Amino acid sequence: MTEKLNLLANFPPVSTERWKNQIIADLKGADFDKKLVWKTVEGFSVMPFYSEEDLEKLKTDKLSPGEFPYVQGTKIDNEWFVRQNIQVECPKQANDKACDILNKGINSIGFSIKKEDLSSEYIAVLLKDIKADCVELNFRVCVKRSPELAQMLVAYFKQKNYDLKSLRGSINLDPISRMLLKGKSLTEDFVAAQIAQTAKILLELPLYQAITVNALTLSNAGSTISQELGYALAWGNQYLNMLIDKGIKPADAAKTIRFTFGVSSNYFVEIAKFRAARWLWAQIVAAYKPECTCGDDCNCMEESGLGFCPCCCAMKIHAETSYFNFTIFDANVNMLRTQTEAMSATLGGVDSLTVLPYDCAYKQSDDFSERIAKNQQLLLKEECHFNKVADPAAGSYYIENLTNQIAHEAWKLFLEEEEHSGFFKTVESGRVQTAVNAAANVRLKAVSSRREILLGTNQYPNFNETTNGKIERDIDAHEFSTACNDGVPTLKPTREAIEFEQLRLATEKAAKRPKVFMLTIGNLAMRLARAQFSSNFFGCAGYQIIDNIGFNTVQEGVETARKADADIIVICSSDDEYTDLAPKAFELVKGKEIFVIAGAPTCTEDLQKIGIEHFINVKSNVLETLKNFNILLNI
Repeated sequence: MTEKLNLLANFPPVSTERWKNQIIADLKGADFDKKLVWKTVEGFSVMPFYSEEDLEKLKTDKLSPGEFPYVQGTKIDNEWFVRQNIQVECPKQANDKACDILNKGINSIGFSIKKEDLSSEYIAVLLKDIKADCVELNFRVCVKRSPELAQMLVAYFKQKNYDLKSLRGSINLDPISRMLLKGKSLTEDFVAAQIAQTAKILLELPLYQAITVNALTLSNAGSTISQELGYALAWGNQYLNMLIDKGIKPADAAKTIRFTFGVSSNYFVEIAKFRAARWLWAQIVAAYKPECTCGDDCNCMEESGLGFCPCCCAMKIHAETSYFNFTIFDANVNMLRTQTEAMSATLGGVDSLTVLPYDCAYKQSDDFSERIAKNQQLLLKEECHFNKVADPAAGSYYIENLTNQIAHEAWKLFLEEEEHSGFFKTVESGRVQTAVNAAANVRLKAVSSRREILLGTNQYPNFNETTNGKIERDIDAHEFSTACNDGVPTLKPTREAIEFEQLRLATEKAAKRPKVFMLTIGNLAMRLARAQFSSNFFGCAGYQIIDNIGFNTVQEGVETARKADADIIVICSSDDEYTDLAPKAFELVKGKEIFVIAGAPTCTEDLQKIGIEHFINVKSNVLETLKNFNILLNI
């Protein structure tokens, strides 16, 4: 008989305290917190390691998939809808495209409809030959026409003899989002009337959500993860209150609300965000003590013993990959970003997901980029089997702790908004917009100083890449960024890469592409390291880089630079050697070229006294420094 091998039995458990003491000893006097503890932009600390002891004070690891409060998912599997959005210009063409992609793996469509086009005939053409009971159908139209759209959909589905209780989809009605992004001045009465009217019509479609909380708009404007979640909860609670005040039962009101979140590249934190979102929303809905409205065949209240309907506490989540971190240079890297983001969202248990095509920041996406975006999700399903296991992160010491920390920060923000008379009032006053825009500025500064890396943009750029006419739209524009400014402050949707891209585009348009010459000399390891650093630094502005193995004298280096018609000469050596070599090189340059020292040598003050102005190092703000060089080069 084969004896079972139990490796754990041979290794006694090690306490967290012992692990930490050993790490402190290995640090040899360095501060544990400063060296190893990660401070997130949300304000909480992430430890370098976690153990079973860290789960003892938590409750989330004791839950099950499909059970209240849904931390481990609202389903017992991890199936999700693969969505692609279609901007409808012509209903026939949109229908042709929808039918085509539905045969290629897409099972959820998002139609954006122009308000002036909406009619019953229009809907019939748009949905021709689409089996509405086999796919998820989602629609967006202007706020005022959303009730009409709801009526048309119900009438169409009845005409086609569908079982209305089996149809899935949504109407993306979100007046508060219009306020945030367009500066639209709306009244609470108007908003409440519009969402209640639409929700009441769609009660005939119990699996349809009439109202959407588009927290995606916060993510695309640069919010932190805890801001996105905390404000989303306050936003959803605002709509919930409005619907209940208009006579809709709490359970029906909760079921008609869907949340759309962004997904950033913060891989593990995003997984935890979706887990925390379901948990907190379930608690909010439960506070209303909703009575079950599922029908006589549902015994959820009796079976659960909770005293309220747990079914309606399950958050409906759609996710969309981040636009905020998209780039136009080295655009194929966008596919890597969206792939990891799609993994975060699906491992986090979303109900549906849109992966943005990698080229959408600078052009109208084509069939190829849309196919890649679709296949990124199909890959996770068909080859990685992400849809087979509900909440694979459950029990992870790290992610369970992240879930609790994000929940704590988001709940604190939610309570703050409730104390300020609800989310509508804080949006109306501009409090939310100010906070998100401030967070975005912090993130943009982190990008400009390389504390946050955008591969191919602010680090390791492709030196010789040009746009070569591929930009077909205003790269500073966003789908929702045009504000009408009725008096309400707005968010500022943007991308982290935009200012770096503007630098490179200015270089492309310049009469002469600047040449940066690496004058490498002295210590081999230091000169190569600093030449690589400097090449990446100036490559971010699209300058031509002329690297070198090394020179025997600074005179040889300067002469070679002039033969190459260099505009900038960067001396790359060791700190000790700069004391002698830098003054010699500076004297030879004599102001004909811009002279730069790579590094922050201890002799910096002495070098500045003889007139050397330009130093680049890891503490430099890359963006601002390059902007100054553009000015010096008349770009």
